[in-house]
Amino acid sequence: MAVFQYNALDSAGKSLTGTIEAGHLQEAITKLKGMGYFVTSVSPARSAGKKEKEEKTPQTKAPVSTAKPKGKKATGLSISLGPTKIKPKELTIITRQLATLIGSGLPLLRALRVLKEQRKGPSATILGKIADDIETGSLFSEALSKHPGSFQKIYIAMIRAGEAGGALETVLTRLAEFMEQEAKLKGKIKSAMAYPCVIMVVTVGILTFIMMKIVPTFTKIFEDMGQSSLPAPTQLLIKISKLFTQKFYLLVIFAISMAILYKIFNKIKFTKYWVDMAKMKMFVFGPVISKTIVARFSRTFATLITSGVPILQSLQIVRDTVGNDVVAKAINEVRNRVREGEGISGTMQKTGVFPPMVTNMIAVGEETGAVDSMLEKVAEAYEAEVDSAVAAMTSMIEPILIVFMGGIVGFIVISLFLPLIKLAMGLTESGGKD
Repeated sequence: MAVFQYNALDSAGKSLTGTIEAGHLQEAITKLKGMGYFVTSVSPARSAGKKEKEEKTPQTKAPVSTAKPKGKKATGLSISLGPTKIKPKELTIITRQLATLIGSGLPLLRALRVLKEQRKGPSATILGKIADDIETGSLFSEALSKHPGSFQKIYIAMIRAGEAGGALETVLTRLAEFMEQEAKLKGKIKSAMAYPCVIMVVTVGILTFIMMKIVPTFTKIFEDMGQSSLPAPTQLLIKISKLFTQKFYLLVIFAISMAILYKIFNKIKFTKYWVDMAKMKMFVFGPVISKTIVARFSRTFATLITSGVPILQSLQIVRDTVGNDVVAKAINEVRNRVREGEGISGTMQKTGVFPPMVTNMIAVGEETGAVDSMLEKVAEAYEAEVDSAVAAMTSMIEPILIVFMGGIVGFIVISLFLPLIKLAMGLTESGGKD
């Protein structure tokens, strides 16, 4: 039996620290949950002899630490020289197949070799390297961590928990289900955004054609007719048309500059926070973005806890993978307060970022010791709400775009025909006087 050191909260919210004996990490977590504790972190306890040995021989670590950077450097070099990244869709299939093979009784190393033989390109290369590392004595999670471009932190953390708990097949199945749900959610958002993007591209194309071909033709007609004083809308339209025909490069430079500026703002920590805040407050798109983030947070957090990853580590992984700095900052605050012994739901409520439904469900989960199941229910509820929000967004975008296009086309038509109407009225007045 191994000894594990733990930090937990009791039913009254009091912080507890101690040790517990168990066969493995997952068993220790199960025992603590059975005692009615809310586990925040569990790790193998170091023995006094081991600590003393480490203190007496600190220099023996030097050769190891020197060798590791070289290995990392070589790995980074090999990744940068070739396309050795597994695509998310393919990784989902590989994870599902690996779980099936292990569930059938095949050893992990043999299962990886079988999957490697079935694939080509980057996935075969990476699977081969992982199998080689395992064959030389590395853990599965350690081998995966050498390929951060293909395997996210949540993937590696769940595999590590599965190794510790002896439930690798179960964890791989959960990972596959999690990635399938993530792909499904992303697919819904992409499908919803496809329609407005196509409409906008068509609109820009039509307007460019009108400005570069139609308006110059009318401008020449006005000049041939001797129209010196044109109405203000017509003059504005002609100026815009000249900008398209004579200085189109300025518009291209402006568009490219805006795209580059947006990317720069997304890389600077301070500005990215406000960009993410603006996204969540956007008209029409804001509700979809906010609900998608909450659904992703709940699904990721639930998957990690269910797989046996400690609360603090789970919160750290969710913070790094949530994809929004506003929510990430709130999660970091929750993590810091949970480390100090506070509950999750109360801290989440204080941040003001999470909806009441989420905090209330987690509060119930803390009281019943079923935070993971409550988070799964929250994820399912918000994924359903994303469907409704996407449908509402699509129904709102269509009339908005129609009105927008109609307004622009109407302005162009009126601006082009105003001089003709003015000329016709002048001819009518002169004919009446004659």
